Amino acid sequence: MRDLFDRILENKGPLGKWASQAEGYFVFPKLEGPISNRMKFQGKEVITWSINDYLGLANLPEVKKVDGETAAEYGSAYPMGARMMSGHTDFHEQLEQELAAFVKKESAYLLNFGYQGMVSAIDALVSKDDIIVYDVDAHACIIDGVRLHMGKRFTFKHNDIESLEKNLERATKMAEQTGGGILVISEGVFGMRGEQGKLREIVALKKKYTFRLFVDDAHGFGTLGKTGAGTGEEQDVQDDIDVYFATFAKSMAGIGAFLAADKEIIDYLKYNLRSQMFAKSLPMIYVKGALKRLDMLRTMPELKAKLWENVDALQNGLKSKGFNIGNTNTCVTPVYLNGSIPEAMALVKDLRENYGIFCSIVVYPVIPKGLILLRMIPTATHTMQDIEETLEAFSAIRDRLENGTYKRLSAAVAAAMGE
Repeated sequence: MRDLFDRILENKGPLGKWASQAEGYFVFPKLEGPISNRMKFQGKEVITWSINDYLGLANLPEVKKVDGETAAEYGSAYPMGARMMSGHTDFHEQLEQELAAFVKKESAYLLNFGYQGMVSAIDALVSKDDIIVYDVDAHACIIDGVRLHMGKRFTFKHNDIESLEKNLERATKMAEQTGGGILVISEGVFGMRGEQGKLREIVALKKKYTFRLFVDDAHGFGTLGKTGAGTGEEQDVQDDIDVYFATFAKSMAGIGAFLAADKEIIDYLKYNLRSQMFAKSLPMIYVKGALKRLDMLRTMPELKAKLWENVDALQNGLKSKGFNIGNTNTCVTPVYLNGSIPEAMALVKDLRENYGIFCSIVVYPVIPKGLILLRMIPTATHTMQDIEETLEAFSAIRDRLENGTYKRLSAAVAAAMGE
């Protein structure tokens, strides 16, 4: 027998081992100033491509006014207690009703945080006799929710309908033995690749198999669809999504999330969703703030139009310069490069220090070894000048990556870390 902490001290994990080189710069960086297209990083102005403020609502005066007035009236604590006990208000109900109407569902239920809400919703929707079938590239909150499941689960290859059908066949046979049902989980927009989930094709399989569909539309809500109601609206299958999930942390520039479904399903979740039953109600500042943001999302289509003008300019510019941005068909803009983790660190430092460009870096174990992913989030606040400067910078850093500059710069770091 050994001390529990021995393993932790000996192996800090694939990302943790880089903490001494990365923390405070590559991970846990501090962006300062008003949330916008340009912010301060370590005292220097940078073009920010890492803020999920898709519609640019975060720093609008009318939004901040509502936030400030609500904070002054209610403070940050009201209402106190869980919704079931003492944390329920007319404004919580109003927001749920307006959200349900917006995404064309009978009913909705607020969640304090998207991550914990998704984990808890999966746990509540299935029993040990049920089978879960989910996309292998699903977000961590889905994976963690599935881990709570006491029954069988299968993954299908990312956006591969043939793989999904094979797993539905396996799940159907198993469900016949257990007497359970089948829950299929996909994302509306996959947050790393930027690809829409193949919801239309998944829905078509309902003609052949019996299952319910749960969609995490965190990145689709507010950015896709004619009215901004998300990926289901974009693909004209919103009615066929059995449980719809979205968060306020992206297009709504806030905190919180919601589930939407038939009233009977939402009523069940209200009384069985442990993350909400045993947690404090969403504070009023976020509820009234979300009401204002939702109203702007509905009544100001020019925000989404500007977002997509920037998305198209950035993505078309990258493609014209020969960059690999994968199969994205959403705002999420991945740029794939080949290189090691030390090279990625040198590259990103060059971008930030010499070109004033701040974007997220994604490396192994999130993506395969040998790949570098620069993940960019265009917003309605970006300008054409931001995009032009970024395209020029990306061309320069690609040349340095390919000619070995970053490999030479990172040699000392790699040797020190045993890579």
